[in-house]
Formats: sequence, structure tokens, C-alpha cells
Amino acid sequence: MAMMKTTLVPAFAFAVLAAAALPVQALDAVAASALARKGACIACQTANNKMVRPAYKDIAKKYAGEANAPAYLAKKIRSGGSGVWGSVPMPPQASLSDAEIGTLVEWVLAGAPAK
Repeated sequence: MAMMKTTLVPAFAFAVLAAAALPVQALDAVAASALARKGACIACQTANNKMVRPAYKDIAKKYAGEANAPAYLAKKIRSGGSGVWGSVPMPPQASLSDAEIGTLVEWVLAGAPAK
């Protein structure tokens, strides 16, 4: 009898993939904006203008059409980091759930539409 190999996938990967599959119309901009405030993202970023960190619209433009963008951005939000957009580090958002990070990723990739 042949043995089947089982692969475990992190829960946040499912949340990110599910968020990436949703149409932009389904995006809850109010909830996403609230998450950006909860994580203090808005202290350094805005939708349209660079502050300390890049504007969300610029992030959306940079990653438009990239299949791995949702997973990559989810990892960056969870872990934080620097170097992609300059030397100012983005703090990690380890307290946000995988679903919340998926919502933020979807919102950012949509250009952070207003509520």
C-alpha cells in the first residue's frame, strides 16, 4: 500500500489566498481602515501621499499583477522590516490575526480605497 504525503499549510496562507480571490467590490474599506488604525499603520502611511513610509497607492502599483504579492505582503506586515522602501523600518504587526492581515493586504493592494 502506497503512503500519501501530507503537506501542512499555515493558516495565514489560506486567509491571504482567500482575500486575494475576493473581488475588490467585496472589500470592507471601513474594517480595513480600522485595522490600519489599530496597528498604528496610519502613523507612517497614507493612501495617496508618502509620509515616513510609502503611500498605499504606490505599494499597490508596485505589486500590481504579481501573483505572490498577497503572501509576500502578509509576511511583511506580520514580521515588519526595512530595505524595500528605504531604511525606515516598518514595525511588525504580530498582534493582528491572519484574517486581519489578509484584510489589510487586500485593502493595500486595492490602493487603500476610502470608506
